[in-house]
Amino acid sequence: MNLRIVLDFLKDLAENNNREWMNENKTRYLEARNAFVELVQTVLDRLTETEPELSNLLPGECIFRLYRDIRFSKDKTPFKTNFGAVIKPGGRKSPSASFYIHLEPGNSLLAGGMYKPQAEILKAVRQEIDYEAEEFRAILNDPVFRSRFGMLTGEKLKRAPKDYPPDNPNIELLKFKDYLIMTRISDTTVLKKDFTDLVVESYYILKPFNQFLNRALVE
Repeated sequence: MNLRIVLDFLKDLAENNNREWMNENKTRYLEARNAFVELVQTVLDRLTETEPELSNLLPGECIFRLYRDIRFSKDKTPFKTNFGAVIKPGGRKSPSASFYIHLEPGNSLLAGGMYKPQAEILKAVRQEIDYEAEEFRAILNDPVFRSRFGMLTGEKLKRAPKDYPPDNPNIELLKFKDYLIMTRISDTTVLKKDFTDLVVESYYILKPFNQFLNRALVE
């Protein structure tokens, strides 16, 4: 697959983020999107060897639209300047924890977890973390996980969330409103022949983190 055309297209789009330019470069957009679809399909094909729950998932169910929702935004540029996709059963519409692929010149990343979960899901996740804090910390502190993804990130409350006292020993973990981890990827790395290997490897490193969060959805 040729991911160079993806980065080149997105770079030019960032400099010409308007509908007229997009209309004039529709062919380039389709070529770039097809290359990204190929990446997602290749990752899915590799993962379904051990993740049968992904076997019926199509790239179109994973990939986010390039068009931005500008109804409530001060930024009226019509297009995102990245291609993004989530890899998880049910695709992008599922509320479960995600593995996320994000390609953007100078700002590509691989990430996972839950971003802005609904209130009842967030409550359940916090409860799971409070009950099983030792297990959750072990996942976060695993040397391979920490080396690849670093520290837990996401929006965080300044005070203890409702139902938890400030002196709860797990309070700093419970203050998070998002439970996210990520690793930034250079353009050089994206363009390497073994980039797909890195993506698949990262999925498996991330898997215990997502599995822990997803327990809150079923228990």
